[in-house]
Amino acid sequence: MNWNVELEIAHKLAQMRGWLEQERAGALRLRGVDWFAWATAGASGSACQTAECGCAEVLVTRDAAYILTDAAEAQRLRHEEVRGSWTWQVTPWMQPRMAELREHFVQHAAGGRPVLCDRPGLHERSLPVVLREERLPLLASEQVRYREVGRLAAAAASEALRAARPDWSEQELAGACARALWSRGLHAVYVLAAGAERFVRYRRAPPAASPLGELAVLALCAQRFGLCASLSRQRRFRPVHPARDGIGEADAAILALEAVALDACEVGHALSMVYHALDSAYAYAGQPDTVHEYRQGGIAGYRSPEVAAGAHTEITLKEGMALAFHPTLPDSMVEDTFLLSGGHLHNLTCDPDWPATSVQGRLRPLTLELP
Repeated sequence: MNWNVELEIAHKLAQMRGWLEQERAGALRLRGVDWFAWATAGASGSACQTAECGCAEVLVTRDAAYILTDAAEAQRLRHEEVRGSWTWQVTPWMQPRMAELREHFVQHAAGGRPVLCDRPGLHERSLPVVLREERLPLLASEQVRYREVGRLAAAAASEALRAARPDWSEQELAGACARALWSRGLHAVYVLAAGAERFVRYRRAPPAASPLGELAVLALCAQRFGLCASLSRQRRFRPVHPARDGIGEADAAILALEAVALDACEVGHALSMVYHALDSAYAYAGQPDTVHEYRQGGIAGYRSPEVAAGAHTEITLKEGMALAFHPTLPDSMVEDTFLLSGGHLHNLTCDPDWPATSVQGRLRPLTLELP
């Protein structure tokens, strides 16, 4: 993969310093693992995938850029994660001394001016929403990394489902998927697996000890470089008579519903327009309350989702944004992560070896039917 990390970091540092000028602040402090990955062009500031804040932070002033971490993590971060010309501020790992020294350093670096922060503590100001939204359109270098994450995530899901057997438990399928993700260098943010019985009742739920039976539904979110790629796939263990054009009734219904939402994903449209498009499509499909019962996805990126689609999410879709929606019906669901680029949606999580059909000019996954 070829991208210039130093150039990307320099671009983002200039962007952050523009925020300092705009807000008349002395320093910008980024505590969250999502913001750390964004600022460092894909580095991980945490060894725990469920942590909101990690073992390292970013601090930017008008004339300096720091990595704040402790002595227990600094060597690994320097050698394996963080690239670029950062100044390292390393404190002892033990509490409360680490917290005291770090807070003193941050306030001194700010020079008596306010400190902006993504997750503000005492004496810090919250980073305004309008500035938070500036990270949502992804740079070309970020898009390159995202394509790699999506490709590997799709391959992992395919591997797990092709290996599955009807007597497997949901937990066994989830374990196979997690193993396939980790073997490709991806972190499993979540892995949901459901069999025929539980999917009808819960649709999106943690895997249980129940057997898969006739149907296996797998949904996952995988992360690398801080970027989250989501998708879902299905496998049926007995053949189903196709409704038309070789497509089963369940696939035809869910893909037609999804197409309504994806058609609404245009630059300049509000995210709420996609939500309302889904709402109308569910009503047409005889499932009018589904958007109130299940989350539907939204804008993707360094969190899953970055912004959830709702009736009043008026954020405007822009070139370079990533989108992931997961519409669901009682017997089917579908999800992929797309990049909005050049006026089109580009599927980041497409597996060319998975059975698919063209819907509205987009290649969409079908249910894999193998005995």
